[in-house]
Amino acid sequence: MNIPKIYRNKLKVFAIVCMMALPACNDYLDIVPDDGMATMETAFSMRSTAIRYLYTCYGFLTSEGNLDGDHGYITGDELWSIYDRRESGGIWGGGLFNIARGFQNASGPIANDWDGIYEGIRCCNILIESAKKVPDLPEWERLQWIAEAKFLKAWFHFHLMRKWGPIPLIRENLPITASTEQVRVYRDPMEDCFDYIIQLLDEAIVDLPLNVQSRDELGRITKPIAASIKAKIMVYAASPLFNNNSDQSTLVDKRGVKLFKTDKTAEEVKARWDAAVVACRDAINLCQEANMELYKHQSRVRVNDTIHQELDLRNVITEKWNSEIIWTNTHTSLGANRNLQLASSPNLQWDQYPDMPSLYNHINPPLKVVEMFYTNHGLPIENDPEWDGVNPYNLRTADESHRWYLRRNYTTIEMNFNREPRFYAWMGFDGGLWYGQKPEVNDPVPGDLFWVACRAGGAQQKKGYDWGPVTGYYLKKVVHYQNRQTSATGYDAVTYPWPMLRLADLYLLYAEAINESEGPNGANSSDLFFYIDKVRARAGLPGVKEAWDYYSNNPGKYNTQVGMRQIIQRERLIELSFEGQRFWDLRRWKIAPSEYEKGIYGFKVTASKPEDYYQRILLSEQKFGLKDYFWPIQTGLIEQNPNLVQNIGW
Repeated sequence: MNIPKIYRNKLKVFAIVCMMALPACNDYLDIVPDDGMATMETAFSMRSTAIRYLYTCYGFLTSEGNLDGDHGYITGDELWSIYDRRESGGIWGGGLFNIARGFQNASGPIANDWDGIYEGIRCCNILIESAKKVPDLPEWERLQWIAEAKFLKAWFHFHLMRKWGPIPLIRENLPITASTEQVRVYRDPMEDCFDYIIQLLDEAIVDLPLNVQSRDELGRITKPIAASIKAKIMVYAASPLFNNNSDQSTLVDKRGVKLFKTDKTAEEVKARWDAAVVACRDAINLCQEANMELYKHQSRVRVNDTIHQELDLRNVITEKWNSEIIWTNTHTSLGANRNLQLASSPNLQWDQYPDMPSLYNHINPPLKVVEMFYTNHGLPIENDPEWDGVNPYNLRTADESHRWYLRRNYTTIEMNFNREPRFYAWMGFDGGLWYGQKPEVNDPVPGDLFWVACRAGGAQQKKGYDWGPVTGYYLKKVVHYQNRQTSATGYDAVTYPWPMLRLADLYLLYAEAINESEGPNGANSSDLFFYIDKVRARAGLPGVKEAWDYYSNNPGKYNTQVGMRQIIQRERLIELSFEGQRFWDLRRWKIAPSEYEKGIYGFKVTASKPEDYYQRILLSEQKFGLKDYFWPIQTGLIEQNPNLVQNIGW
């Protein structure tokens, strides 16, 4: 459903008082009178007003896919920008990018939504407590609303946990008469946090529908959504950042309570993974019952297999409400989605409108992400013998055999040849084809397709500047293939709600959980390879065993738990690239330091000749320390509530 826009007045009070002691949420409903208790009574006096309160709970969802609202998107090492607010055209503020630049701080934390999310939790509690008061609400619908509120309450807690680690759990709202000491809550241990939100989700799943009843309910929570999010949360709970993490052993509150359990036995660590396996399997079964499947494009015109496969991959994100999407966040505005596409897109009709001023390409994948994608054999470059002795940065001219990926006779580099289909579907680059920016026709020929020229003096350099994309690569994955540049000042974007979770993500979580639980040769090994290979097959790649046994320099790598872990992690980083997942995955796997130390590199984008352009230039160094795994709690909150012990390093 399209959740009604709820205009919220942010309460300027410290978080714990706000979430527990105030008659919050009355300001968020367009209801009279102003008195808090009277407003609550009015809100639940009939179904037509009570449902608006349910929508208010949805209104606290965060804005994933919004450059100014997604806390895991432009905040890490997957995308980079040389940001200048003056040339942004107002399409993004750039504040979240300061986390990637190393400017996070405790006095005024960037992306600090602690207060607001706790407001949302309080609203969910009010609905859970008050739904029984609505006289004209059928019992089945009352149970469904309560289940939706419990899901949202669990999600809001998880959102805070992913950022801050152990948090205060708000099981019930405190009364307005609560004492100061009651309000000064402590952070709950990490294990208790996970157990509580999993309990909430278990309670919610029972009373949620399998599917929404009509298109105007799209976005409301269903059984597959709740079960799949539960599975994802249980994988997080089992991951090294949260499961027996000795790095957090000194995080102890003033009562002497350790907020991370660091003395687990091997059996206790494994138990988290065992539970995650079951949760993932249950979620997959529910998704199958709801007729979900990996997306396949239904073409409007006749195209060859290469283009069709590209559209299978590109549209998995941009085709709204497609068969693979489990949960879509309708809270992110379509305007924000348009801005994301503008920030990612080249000039789409440079031959007609070379001075197009409304495209402000700002965010680009760095070279380490470009290098991460597989070869056409479904292997890392370093494990494909056909790349032995090949320098990926050597110049090479495109020939007829690569005509559906590269502009014929255009000089580019080895890096852009013989890569997997996802490489070409999800990134644009100098000399690369970009299907769909011209009118669709039957049997298109390569020479008629739109292509990208990024070097200085080329078609895609920024208006008034002498460079193209800052790293040399564009973010094609989030740009709908039917977008059109209609005039020198007009750009038509096909917007879409942002996918929060899709089947490929769930399949890879399941494979990961099996491997961590029992290794690649256990009782569930057939499922492990079946589901990871389903993702690879849609990407036009051979299965894991075939790729590593027949094409690699390390046959049988998948036979060890460590080897399979590396394969699964790389598969996730590629398949879910540019969807805001890498930021969180690198942290929960505790591999962020090794990834960040690789640095942010791009090409010499001020150059026009290929021999000058294709030089690997350091754009920025990034550092990642122990403190960077979690957000700092704002210093002012700790001053007001000394029981909120600060995270390590802040």
